[in-house]
Amino acid sequence: MPYARRGPMPDSRCPIPDSTSYQSTERLYYMNTSHHNLNPPLVSVIIPAYNAQKFLAKTLESVLSQTYQNIEILIVDDGSTDTTPEIVKSFAQKDSRIILLQQSNAGVAAARNLAIEKSKGEYIAPIDADDIWYPQNLEKQVECLIKSEQSVGVAYSWALDINEKDLLTGGFYNSTIEGEAYKALVYKYFMGNASSSLIRRICFEKVGGYNCQLKAENAQGCEDLELFLRIAEHYQFKVVPEFLVGYRQIPSSMSCNYAAMAKSHSLIMAQVRERHPEIPDNIYRWSNSSFYIYNLAVKSNRSGNHRSTLFWLYRAFKEDSLMTLLRHNFYILSIESILKIILSPVTQSRSDLKSTLTETEGTTISNINRRTSIHKMLPSQVYERMRFNNFANR
Repeated sequence: MPYARRGPMPDSRCPIPDSTSYQSTERLYYMNTSHHNLNPPLVSVIIPAYNAQKFLAKTLESVLSQTYQNIEILIVDDGSTDTTPEIVKSFAQKDSRIILLQQSNAGVAAARNLAIEKSKGEYIAPIDADDIWYPQNLEKQVECLIKSEQSVGVAYSWALDINEKDLLTGGFYNSTIEGEAYKALVYKYFMGNASSSLIRRICFEKVGGYNCQLKAENAQGCEDLELFLRIAEHYQFKVVPEFLVGYRQIPSSMSCNYAAMAKSHSLIMAQVRERHPEIPDNIYRWSNSSFYIYNLAVKSNRSGNHRSTLFWLYRAFKEDSLMTLLRHNFYILSIESILKIILSPVTQSRSDLKSTLTETEGTTISNINRRTSIHKMLPSQVYERMRFNNFANR
C-alpha cells in the first residue's frame, strides 16, 4: 500500500469542487485498442499563463501536435498584462478544443485549480506555458495509465532542459522510480517538473487541488512537489522511460526565484515532518542538500548569478557534507563561479547573460544518452542509490 497518511491534510489547499459525473471510457478503450477504438479517454490539458506571450504559442503548438488527439486544452490567463489572452483567442478560433479562462492574478496554484474545476477529462495533464511536449508524450502516458492498475495515479515522462530557442542545453531528468514513491519524493523531486506528468482525476478528488497558501506566504515554486507528496500517500507512480518533455530554463521563470523556492521547499518539508514524525531527520538534510544543488545552485549558474551559486553550494555542504563532496557538480560549479566572479564585471549586461544561458547549445539527444550511461556510474549516484535503498527498505 502507498505510504500511510498521519494526521489531517493541510486545510490551506485550494479546494477542487466535485466534478460533474462522467462515464468512464478507460477500460473500454483498453479492451478495444486492437480495433482502433474511436472513443479514447479524454485528457484535460491545463496551462496556467501569466504574461506568457513569449513562449505560449510554442507550448500550444506542441500540445496540438500530440499524436493523442482526444484532448481539451484549458488555458487560465492569471491576470496577464501582455498579449497572452489574445494569443489564446487566436488559437481558439482555429481549434474548438481550446478554452480560455481568466482570473485576477492569484498564482499558479489557483490557476491550475480553476482549470481542473472546469475540465471534464478522466486524466489531467499539466504543462507550464513555456514548456513543450514532444509528439508522443500524451499517447505514451495514456497508454501507461490504461495498462496500469487503478492504484497507479500518476504517469511521468523523462524531460530535457531547453533554452529560449528550444535547443537542448544538456540537463536531463531520467528517474526510474516507480510504485510507492512517497519516500523518494521526500528525498528528491525525481520527476523534475510539472509538465512531465499525467494524473488521474480521481487523485484530485481524493486529495484536493494545488496548495494556494504557498503564494500567500511568498513561497511559490514547489506546488507540484507538494501535490505529488499528497497523491503519493494514496497512489503509486509509473514512469514512461523516454525523453518526451522539453523543460525550458530562462531567468524570468518562477523556478529562478531562488529565495521563494527555498522557502517553498522548507515549508513543504515542515508539513511532511509534522505528518510523518517517523521519518529520520537525516532524510531532510539529504533532501535539502539535493534541492540546494540541483534546483538552486545549478539554476543560479545557468542564469549567470555566480555569487548565488556559491551561496547555495555552501548551504548544500552544510546540510550534507559527504554527499555534496561526492557530487562532481559541486566542484564544477564552484570553480566556474569563482573564476567568473574574479574575471568578470560585478554586473553582467543582458548580452553577457544571454551568452551564459546558451553556451551549451548544440547538445544532441545522442550526447545526452551517452551522458546518462556515464551518470549512473558516478560515485555520487552509486552512493545515492545505496543510501536511498537503505532508507526505502526501512
